[in-house]
Amino acid sequence: MIHPTQVGYCTNVHAGVDLDAIRTNLDRYAVAVRDAGDSEDLGVGLWIPAEAARTLAGDSSGFARFLRERRLKPFTINGFPYDNFHKEVVKHQVYIPTWADPARSQYTCQLADILADLLEDEPEEVVGSISTLPLGWPTELSNSKALDACGEALRAVSEHLAQIESRCGRRIVLAIEPEPGCALDTTEDVIQWFDKQLPDSVHRRYLTVCHDICHSAVMMEGQSEVLSRLATAGITVGKVQVSSAIKVRWSLMSSERRAEAVRQLAAFGEDRYLHQTGRRLGTGQFALSEDLPGLLAQVESGAVDLDDEQTWVVHFHVPIFLERFGHLETSRDDVEECLRFLKEGNLRPSFTGHFEVETYAWTVLPEAMQQRGLAADIANEIAWLKKLL
Repeated sequence: MIHPTQVGYCTNVHAGVDLDAIRTNLDRYAVAVRDAGDSEDLGVGLWIPAEAARTLAGDSSGFARFLRERRLKPFTINGFPYDNFHKEVVKHQVYIPTWADPARSQYTCQLADILADLLEDEPEEVVGSISTLPLGWPTELSNSKALDACGEALRAVSEHLAQIESRCGRRIVLAIEPEPGCALDTTEDVIQWFDKQLPDSVHRRYLTVCHDICHSAVMMEGQSEVLSRLATAGITVGKVQVSSAIKVRWSLMSSERRAEAVRQLAAFGEDRYLHQTGRRLGTGQFALSEDLPGLLAQVESGAVDLDDEQTWVVHFHVPIFLERFGHLETSRDDVEECLRFLKEGNLRPSFTGHFEVETYAWTVLPEAMQQRGLAADIANEIAWLKKLL
């Protein structure tokens, strides 16, 4: 089945964990983004943290009416951050609870019930999607028993999604989102996990992959290769998160430019989010550093010599239309490659057609990169993406 293309932005860029805050943010920002766009309706990727999910779980009809009145179309939910995504320090806390913790599956089933209600008036062929974390951070899943518990929980959620489809005819997919450093961070990890824990087509109808373009760029995996391998493995892409990373090509710089690039990078070494950094070494080998500030400290101390580094790709979601700024580049080429392959590639995976712009880091970007205000900047991203599509 060919699904209609749906485009929206992820509202996890807005702070607020309760339903009142979510409504206020949608009124303040999403409506302004809609008005700046080229169509009557605006697709939104909702972020509904656990506190708000508990409020909506009993009755989401009022929230559905609120969205309809504002011509906001909620085709997808970001179910990755469970709690407050805008605390002063988030870092590794975003990976808690893991999929071995029953709280994660309970929360995800609540989101699925809410999304089914929000899509009640949509045509039956419209699919809903929910993205989720790739099991957890490895230190929280240190043995095979914990990993098996993740698989059992995900299979149970797929049964819940099957019950929703049986009850109301609405297919909702859960999309596991590989992320650098997590239990699943490469395409090979994902394929092996699905082969071991989710081999049945019954489960794979509802359990899919969220392909975050920035994340695969950080892992230095080619977009076409990732998507074609998922197709060969029979794994559906439940959502594409359109995001761009920071790229630094040290091997093309003089020593003076390198020093300036290090100073520019330091502005991105902020304390709220984790900024994993993929490194192509002078030997051609790949290495992953857990966080940019620690890596820059190693450069300063001499433990990392930039003469031995080829390229860094930093997990920092910068505006998707940017190609370069100062001495730094972006992975915009990866965005273009991904979209081109999904349109023209010879071996394309099954795909829901869901595109979600996820530049959640606007509020921690250096001030010079925040252009005309949050709503206008988001509208620019969506317009750029639609033109590319």
